Amino acid sequence: MSTALPLRKRPTLAPAAEEFVLATVMLFLAVTIVRWLREPGSRLYIADLDTALGVIGVLSGAILTGLILSPLGKRSGGHLNPAVTVSLWLLGAFPGRSVAPYTVAQLAGSAAGTALARGAWGSPVSAPSVGYAAIVPAPGWQPTAVFLAEAGSIAAIMLAVACVAQPRHARLVPYLIGAAVALVIALLGPRSGGSINPARQLGPAVLSGRTADLWIYLLAPILGAALGVGMHRTLGRLPLFTRKAGSTASEHPENAFFSPSDALEGEQLTSAIRERDRKF
Repeated sequence: MSTALPLRKRPTLAPAAEEFVLATVMLFLAVTIVRWLREPGSRLYIADLDTALGVIGVLSGAILTGLILSPLGKRSGGHLNPAVTVSLWLLGAFPGRSVAPYTVAQLAGSAAGTALARGAWGSPVSAPSVGYAAIVPAPGWQPTAVFLAEAGSIAAIMLAVACVAQPRHARLVPYLIGAAVALVIALLGPRSGGSINPARQLGPAVLSGRTADLWIYLLAPILGAALGVGMHRTLGRLPLFTRKAGSTASEHPENAFFSPSDALEGEQLTSAIRERDRKF
């Protein structure tokens, strides 16, 4: 049984503060991994970019899953990504008044975690080969292609999460998210950059000065997540996917895949749903 106080009795900003801590840890570890794998003077240096990004993807996915399942992640919901926060709000599983505090906390954690990594590891973090772990697209990729790749990948992830978050499978959601992020980094890292998270990019981009494409990495994941929710609702209206859950899915097509009341035993989405149900 969780020892966390009921959300209605906790300070309003407590979950957002927990998101700040989680985002700070995430970015500190992200920069640390890139520092050790991409700095030529490191004993762990991997020269081949594709191989390095494959390893970075696996490690990043495992870290993300671990943070979601951590005590702080279970209390706050473990969003760690403004796009996830917005999508949960659009799904009706997260209170609208908490979207801004969560987003600010995640972005502030991005800057804090990056700065902490620079303080911990020193000048190698700012070396050109590391660049504060800021994400940049491949030279041949135009802004439109980068935008579509980033938006499309997060849309697919959020659609998959909404479909999987059922009583039988809800506990798999953190692992699904971690595996999806690992795959995106490995496949899109050498191409569009594979960020799919505004909080992953803001701190590194600002501190490194690589802000030319920052607007893409901030905006595309938000719009992509909203697209994923829209796809979920559209598919939920099709007869193939409707089902009964107290009332028929045709009466509430937006809940055909993901019914918040059905997912109360889940790991990743449950905390956010409880926040809504307890009127956080």
